[in-house]
Amino acid sequence: MRSTYLRRVMAVWGLLAAVLLVTVMAALANPFEPDSFGPGHDARAYWAAPLDEPYEPGSVGRESAYLYSPAFLIAASPLRALPWPIFVAVWTAGLLAVLFWLTRPLLFLPVLVFALPEIWGGNITILLAAAIVLGFSRSFAWAFPLLTKVTPGLGLVWFGVRREWRELGIALGATLAIIAVTATFLPGLWGDWFGLLSSSTGSSTVPGSVPIPLVLRLPVAVTVIAFAAMKGQRWLLPVGVLLAMPVIWWGSLAILIACVALKRDEIEERIETFLAMLETRYARRFSAEGAATPTS
Repeated sequence: MRSTYLRRVMAVWGLLAAVLLVTVMAALANPFEPDSFGPGHDARAYWAAPLDEPYEPGSVGRESAYLYSPAFLIAASPLRALPWPIFVAVWTAGLLAVLFWLTRPLLFLPVLVFALPEIWGGNITILLAAAIVLGFSRSFAWAFPLLTKVTPGLGLVWFGVRREWRELGIALGATLAIIAVTATFLPGLWGDWFGLLSSSTGSSTVPGSVPIPLVLRLPVAVTVIAFAAMKGQRWLLPVGVLLAMPVIWWGSLAILIACVALKRDEIEERIETFLAMLETRYARRFSAEGAATPTS
């Protein structure tokens, strides 16, 4: 009973926090000031990138630089048509909805506090976490990391180590299919994106990021992912994916929300056990105090 009550309380407070956050971010969206770390400072690139030349100029760490594939740009087109404050509100609401799916009512609010910097900036880290979780049952979800930040797609090593060739084929096939279809609409942009990736290979550390270059992190990432696959420890896969991020910003730690999601049932069970223990202790104390109270 107490766990059910706590879920309801956390759901109400979580909803209130989400509504307040969306409202505040939309209200403060204008005027947008570059390098101000205002609401949506990362998502600004998704909204503002011109469809004809989205990669000019484009470099890692540069304000409003669009760095993802043309496929992401096409998928975001309906939202890009919205005014900037409304885009911020809808985009943030979407991230919060995904976060709720990952955590459910009991864990949503504390995890929201942890992920607040990434949600405030509007980065796709929450979506990457969701792709990892979904990717175990729907391997095509790995197309999202591959077509955005690219190197987190190293998580596919999981399927290779476990010899789950069908799932690996689906993930790679879905990625290639998306490239093929979108290339019919924007053929030149794919070459521009691949050129951007090639020119950015040395930009794995920029001011404000974790100062460990990708070339040093990749072997560790492969080791962690391979170990997780061999031991069947799904919750460990997001750790390897984090290490494989092209640039690790401090907010990138939000990808570890996937660890919470993959261990959610166990975490909730422990919380319920703890609540039951408190309830038992409270009942015993109340009974003892009642027995000790003199009667007239």
